[in-house]
Amino acid sequence: QVQLVESGGGLVQAGGSLRLSCAASGLIFSDYTVGWFRQAPGKEREFVAAIRWSGRMTNYADSVKGRFAISRDSAKNTVYLQMNSLNPEDAAVYYCAASRLRDFPARGGYDYWGQGTQVTVSS
Repeated sequence: QVQLVESGGGLVQAGGSLRLSCAASGLIFSDYTVGWFRQAPGKEREFVAAIRWSGRMTNYADSVKGRFAISRDSAKNTVYLQMNSLNPEDAAVYYCAASRLRDFPARGGYDYWGQGTQVTVSS
């Protein structure tokens, strides 16, 4: 059974940082593209960042470029999202997801999703 578990969310002041983790069981991240998405109340789930395991290629939403960084640890089968210079617009539930597709797929191209972790940013 595949399971993705996010952790690391919480409350942070504007300008602060958080690091989210996504640990997988039942699959090997090296076979997948892994992405982070977020969903704020009343809004659609939106793409944040993704990493292609082979080649280490990454992709970011324009809104987070230069502030967020996605990375992975093969030994731990875990993907991270380092979030810096957080602002209230970044507040959302953050989800990680895994896709068998090699190119950076849209939201519908992801096969497995975690339950999400809440990020709250106070102004």
